Amino acid sequence: MQRELPAPSSEETSQEYAPRTVIIARGRVTSFEEKRHYTRTLLGWNDGIVAGQVADSTRRQYTEDFFDYLRFARSAQDTLDSAIFSQWRTDLVERIYLVPDKDSPGEMVEKQLSPNTINRMLAAVRHMMMEAEEKKLIPPGTFEQFNRVRGVSVKGLKDRLKPNARVRITPQEMRLLTEQPDASRLLGLRDLALLHTFGNGPRISEICDITRNRLRSRGRGYVVEVRGKNKTEYRDVPLSREAYAAIQAWLAARPIESPFIFTRFDGRGEDTHSRLSAEPLTRQGAWKIIKGYTVKIGLPDAKPHDLRRLVGTELARKNPRVGQLVLGHASIETFYKHYVLDEIPEDATEGLY
Repeated sequence: MQRELPAPSSEETSQEYAPRTVIIARGRVTSFEEKRHYTRTLLGWNDGIVAGQVADSTRRQYTEDFFDYLRFARSAQDTLDSAIFSQWRTDLVERIYLVPDKDSPGEMVEKQLSPNTINRMLAAVRHMMMEAEEKKLIPPGTFEQFNRVRGVSVKGLKDRLKPNARVRITPQEMRLLTEQPDASRLLGLRDLALLHTFGNGPRISEICDITRNRLRSRGRGYVVEVRGKNKTEYRDVPLSREAYAAIQAWLAARPIESPFIFTRFDGRGEDTHSRLSAEPLTRQGAWKIIKGYTVKIGLPDAKPHDLRRLVGTELARKNPRVGQLVLGHASIETFYKHYVLDEIPEDATEGLY
């Protein structure tokens, strides 16, 4: 008997108007554990097949993306059909999401997936198929068939790319950011130390994981040891004296012990001491903090990673090799690709003929 995926929850309703799927955001969200359960119910295996192969955050994203594909395929037999996988790619391109309009309460707006999101979802399914075949959970040759299904063209769907995907932050704006937290308050001390740490180039995930024993002096300055994505070894990231002093001021004022440098405040209210937790700040929490301050200085579209780009851009002007090492890129080519090295002089084309 052919097994089928249980019907979608009321989280979203799919309406198939060939050739598009319209998804309307509604009520209850299908939980992560339910998605894992449904996947195992349908196939006999789930994201457990990539345990130890990818980071926990990546594994969670694989579950979300793979479940979307399963819901499209509906049956175990169709899930393993590369033609269905190709049809899902088309569905992702044509799909329309109706979501609440933030600017007009009560109204709905149409959204579509960016080419980068679509390619990420396709890659997640391919990886799951590769691991499943390696473990002999699916017929031989299945992954090869899936791997032949190409991703979508970023250039072809460039109109879907966010116009403010990258916001250029200047050194002056970074300085203005660090002047926003109220250093007379415990919360402000933490946020000031957080902003200064971002201003030295680590990734948001690296910053949230920093523990006190990874902070030390070296030679004439200070470094913090961080472990980058997909890395097993720690690397040293230089800390400015200003960043080190801000961290020390925060730790000296923090009334609770925790191995983590950046800890969170739970709940709401003026009494920050009672809300202080020994648990580490989450990436989502750090994101909201940074976004709050960028909005205050008139940069509503800026993101935490834009602060890292500032560091990369400034170091690229001085010494690209040093910039590569500070940011933890595996190759100098990757560093050159992602960071602006020079401004184009206004008179660059003067006198050419």
